[in-house]
Amino acid sequence: MASAKESDIASDTPSPKNVYKDPDDGRQRFLLELEFVQCLANPTYIHYLAQNRYFDDEAFIGYLKYLQYWQRPEYIKYIMYPHCLYFLELLQNANFRNAMAHPANKEVAHRQQFFFWKNYRNNRLKFILPKPPPEEAPTPAVLPPATAQPQLPLSTSNITMTTAPPAPASAPSPMPYGLPSGSALVKNDTRNSGIDRRKRKHERSLT
Repeated sequence: MASAKESDIASDTPSPKNVYKDPDDGRQRFLLELEFVQCLANPTYIHYLAQNRYFDDEAFIGYLKYLQYWQRPEYIKYIMYPHCLYFLELLQNANFRNAMAHPANKEVAHRQQFFFWKNYRNNRLKFILPKPPPEEAPTPAVLPPATAQPQLPLSTSNITMTTAPPAPASAPSPMPYGLPSGSALVKNDTRNSGIDRRKRKHERSLT
């Protein structure tokens, strides 16, 4: 009996010759699983899986648990869409799997994902970038009190009297046609010449 049990156990355990080995050292499998995991970043694709009842298959649920190895540091560096790991974690919950079968829940998840992409960078920079210190108001410079210069006492020796030069006795007239004083020239008066002509005319008439 013991030998029969041992032979059954030996037949169940795979021998090194029977272990499956990928022909390309697992490269094709790695790429396929990476592509599927990153498809989970799309809520529309998750809604498609729920609508087609993939989440009712226990083997598929086990496959989702198996894919959690992508959260390890040696694999996560190949992920280009990190939201897929977040949805992969949510898919471990049966309530989330059932809720994603409804189109309204799919739209809510897609909308929240959009808002996250829209505001994530600005919200993250608020916590990453150091806040500048508050600017201090510049204090006005205090000017020293102005010292009055001492005034020198006035003395008679410091005061000099300035007098204007005396004006000349007779200043020449600024007019070019002015006659000098004591000139022998007599101004011609048109009124006197007219009177003299009338007198001469009258004397001629008398003679």
